[in-house]
Parts: sequence; C-alpha cells; structure tokens
Amino acid sequence: MKKRLVLWAALSLLLAGRPDAQEHHHAGAAAAQADLDPATQAMSHGHDEHQHMGPHMHLSTLREPQPGDQEKARAVVEQVRPAVEKYRDSNVALGDGYQIFLPNVPQKMYHFTHYGHAAAAAVTFDPIHPTSLLYEKRGEHYTLIGVMYTAPVRFTEDQLNQRIPLSVGQWHQHVNMCRPPAGHASEMFGPHPRFGLAGSIATQAECDAAGGTFLPHVFGWMVHMYPWEPTPDRIWSVDRQLNDTPARNEHEDHNHDDMAGMEHH
Repeated sequence: MKKRLVLWAALSLLLAGRPDAQEHHHAGAAAAQADLDPATQAMSHGHDEHQHMGPHMHLSTLREPQPGDQEKARAVVEQVRPAVEKYRDSNVALGDGYQIFLPNVPQKMYHFTHYGHAAAAAVTFDPIHPTSLLYEKRGEHYTLIGVMYTAPVRFTEDQLNQRIPLSVGQWHQHVNMCRPPAGHASEMFGPHPRFGLAGSIATQAECDAAGGTFLPHVFGWMVHMYPWEPTPDRIWSVDRQLNDTPARNEHEDHNHDDMAGMEHH
C-alpha cells in the first residue's frame, strides 16, 4: 500500500509542478514531449459495478453489441499482437523510442511510452503503433503483458467507438484533480491526501475553497488491451484496466487540452 501511495503522490506531484497543465496542445512528435509533460499521472457516469472506482476515474459507457463489433475488435488484436511481439525484450522497446514512466518508482505495471505514437494518436488510429507498452517487472526483468491506446480528451464516445467498439472495450480518463496551492504539496501524501489524483477533493467548489487549481481532465482517453489473453473479456478486461492504474492501486493496498497520451506514460 505504501508503494502505491508513493507512486500516486509522485504522479500528482509532477503535475502539480506544472502551472501550464491545461495550456498544451499537440503539434506533432516534437511537441508531444512537452504536451505530455502535464499528464504524468497514469493515466463517467460508469456502470454500477464500477462505481467503487472513485471520483477521479471516468469510464466510457458500455454499449449494446452491434453487428461487426467483435470482428472489428478482433482485427485490432490480430494486428497488434505480431507487431509488438519483438517488445517482449524491453531493450528492443527502449531502442525503438519507448521510454519508461517513473522507472525508479515501484509499480504494479510499468508504461513504456512512445511520444511520437502519442502525438499521432491525436489525429489517427494505428493499431500496430500503440502509445504505450505495458509491462510487469520481476527483479530486473520486464514482462510484456499488454498495450495502451490513447485518444484526445475532446473525442466523443462515437469517435472512440470508431477506434475500439464500446461494446467490447471501455476507455477511461483520470479526472477531477485539485492541484494544491503553493506550500501544500505535502497534502498529496499520507493516508488521507486532500489534493492530487488520490485526494479527497474532487469538485471545483471544494478545490476553489482550498485555494487549489481544478483540472477536470488530467489528460485524454486511454484503453488497455492484453492481446495474449485467451478470451475477449480478458483481452479488454475493465477490472484489470482499473486495477492497473495508480488510482485503483492506491485504494486497494492517466486538463482541457487535446493530449492523446501521457508524458512518460
């Protein structure tokens, strides 16, 4: 639990240090690094079974299956699986431009993010070039378990559905963060934080009263996919997706710009 709290606080602290967190805009790969800096956290009206996820997580609405949805989702899986096979060796991923988010902070799952792919995801969907590769770490060895796709926060659910059918996969956002005022960064830490993405403050009014800066969206849409799992439910598992985020991890023991991904994430 302590490690998870440290991770989540570290993510929020990185954002808290950026006064321009809502002022960036993607303009190609060169700009992606700067654009993604504010979104260093990992990271709806949701459904009843996911209401426990808390006020800092928002899920796209699960839709009724439509003809062709399963086939479309299966095609994405079948494209990305061979494309990322070589990244079972994490050194190959690093050599191809992926970077580890918070490599020195213990995490349940590590994101290796490619900023060029993140920038491209703002305007197009390329299944073979995911924004992030997802790894578990045992000792010094990284084991590839999945990928993450991203989309701009401005996207409607209809636009998300065009990329990954919402009857198959649900996208998530990290939302309602109160950035602490100067001198209050310590209140993102401890067992009962007030600020940040694990904080108790989750509304504009509460944040204003506390002297903070309210960020309705910390970054854009994200969806995890685990292409080597045997069934669609496990490939697109919502529960695993939520468990693999620092917000959920913390409870158990990701701004208004058009960012398509996460900085170092």
